[in-house]
Amino acid sequence: MAHLIKIGNSQGIRIPKPLIQQARLEGKELDIQVVNQGILVTPSKKPRENWKRAIEATLANNGAETTDNDWLDATLTSDKDLEW
Repeated sequence: MAHLIKIGNSQGIRIPKPLIQQARLEGKELDIQVVNQGILVTPSKKPRENWKRAIEATLANNGAETTDNDWLDATLTSDKDLEW
């Protein structure tokens, strides 16, 4: 069970550690929303968070990817045999 506690001129919520661990909220920035007759607490989601690290890890594991220059420098050929 969580409890409200006084923090300066405001109030805070004291949430038991097992609930924080179960919800994987420990050490995370949180979003708080009022829903129905309560409050919803969720971890903040930042767009593209960790993308750079994931891309670098993928490139390190699989080698460099083909760059656009490989395609841009390709010789142009006729497209008359292509079906559209």
